Amino acid sequence: MVSQELEFRGINQNHLRMYIEELGGKQINDELPVFFEGDTWKIEILREGELTFTSTFKINTVHIRFSAPTDDELKTLIKQYRFKTTRVGG
Repeated sequence: MVSQELEFRGINQNHLRMYIEELGGKQINDELPVFFEGDTWKIEILREGELTFTSTFKINTVHIRFSAPTDDELKTLIKQYRFKTTRVGG
């Protein structure tokens, strides 16, 4: 099993959980770390924090670990997940 940890900023944890479920993940527990299992992969929401830029500008951060049996499957999983988390300004 290969793994990679990523940090997502400015996206609500509930939305991140919903995106995992849209990829076919089943939530195993409710408390951090939150575990999800897919057909061949696993995702863990490890921790949530806050990044402070100024006294009034703060954003949330969520650390997620992606695990899959092969490097190719891991890359595909992360690509699919990043597509769901992409935000376009306007």
